[in-house]
Amino acid sequence: MTTYKRVNLIALVVAIASCALAQKVEVGYDKSVDFSRYKTYSWAELPMPPARPMLYTTVVGWIDGDLNSKGFQRVEKDGDLILQATGGIGFGINVAGGQPLTSSYNGPPPSLNATMWTGAGGQRELMPAVPDASLELQFIDHKANQIVWSGLVTQALDMERKDKSLDLVDKAVTKLLKRFPPKTSK
Repeated sequence: MTTYKRVNLIALVVAIASCALAQKVEVGYDKSVDFSRYKTYSWAELPMPPARPMLYTTVVGWIDGDLNSKGFQRVEKDGDLILQATGGIGFGINVAGGQPLTSSYNGPPPSLNATMWTGAGGQRELMPAVPDASLELQFIDHKANQIVWSGLVTQALDMERKDKSLDLVDKAVTKLLKRFPPKTSK
C-alpha cells in the first residue's frame, strides 16, 4: 500500500471515529422574544432526586458558569427565566442483524434448524452496550410561564474511559449553550 493510500485510510478512520463521538444539538426558540431583557434565572425545583447526583451537580455548575460569563445572574427564586434541565444516560445495544424470518408460511411448524432464532444469516455477534447521554434545557419566561428557548444535546460516551466521557459531556454542554441566547434576538 502506498503512503498516499495509507494516509487517506487513516484520515477516513479518524473522520468516522470523530463523527461517532460528535455532539448532536437541536435548538428552538420563540423568535418574537427579546432575550436582552432577561438578566436573572432560577433553577426549577426537581420533581425527584437525580439518579446521578454528582454528574447533575457538575453539569449544573458548567451551565451556571457559562450563563454567568454571558451576564446572567443566578438567583434562588423568581428569576426572569426558570431553567429546567432533563436528561440522562441511556444504553442502546448494537446488534449486527441478519435477514429476519417472515411469518408468511402457513403450513405445519418448521423443523428446528440453526437459523430458526437467528435469521437466515446465522448467528450474529452481539456488540457491547453503547451509552448515549442526553441533556434538554428549557428556559421558561417566569412572568409569561412560556418556554422561550429549548435545546437538546446528545453525546455518545465511552464507559471504559470515564474521564474522556466527562470531557465530552462538558463539550456538549458548551456546544448547546453556545446557541443561548439566540444571536438573532432583539
